[in-house]
Amino acid sequence: MSVEALSGKVFLVVTGASRGIGRQIALTFGSLLEKGSHMLLLARDLNALCEVKKSIPPIVNVDAVRMDLSKATKTDLEEAILKTLKGTTLEAFDRVVLVHNVGTNEQKLLNELTDVSDWRTYYDLNFFLPAVLNAVVMNLFDSKTNTKKVIINITSFTAIQALIGTGYYCTVKVAREMYFKVFALENPDVDVLNYSPGPVDTDLFTFVVETSIDPVHKEHLRELQKNKIVLSPEQSINRLVEVLKAHKYKSAERVDYYDPL
Repeated sequence: MSVEALSGKVFLVVTGASRGIGRQIALTFGSLLEKGSHMLLLARDLNALCEVKKSIPPIVNVDAVRMDLSKATKTDLEEAILKTLKGTTLEAFDRVVLVHNVGTNEQKLLNELTDVSDWRTYYDLNFFLPAVLNAVVMNLFDSKTNTKKVIINITSFTAIQALIGTGYYCTVKVAREMYFKVFALENPDVDVLNYSPGPVDTDLFTFVVETSIDPVHKEHLRELQKNKIVLSPEQSINRLVEVLKAHKYKSAERVDYYDPL
């Protein structure tokens, strides 16, 4: 399948690439990349990243880097990117594709969240890291490199639907979507997509089912499992590829798995 967003010599960065949706993005996108493309996979679990790397065609150069993204600095991110591209140049790539997938979920009532440090810890990984990484990539691949850029933010229906116990998760998803809307206005030459993958059968989905403190939502998720409506990672990411190929969205628009193409 030819997808313009993944065509040419691509530098692909995926955060949270060791499992779940991030893993599938790495596998699916990696299978579509052309010879000479490079991939940088970031997560804490190096063994899992290396397993992903083994499944990507050998024509693609893949670097799996263990990194605690909740503590990653601008310098850490720059060094990881430049090390991955050692032996080539920034100008050598036709396009950069950056997928902001990393994310965690924690269930608590808002009135329990009285420690500012807890809020900061959650936002460090789930919001500040994507914002800083985004800026790092933009500044490295500036106008001098003449490189096309595609930015994909993995979002959630919780960015538009409030649920009991999801104060952390809902607010950060809204913040990320709005960040990329502002980013798209400031960078009209960049192709930006907020993709909501639907209910996907991952460890995170299972965790939410087990820990949800919203009884209505918990029952809804169990019904999805019971009726086998939960999507496989392959289904969701194949749909993402279709969305990119059709490209009927406006930059930074929110597209859900279930939206018509």
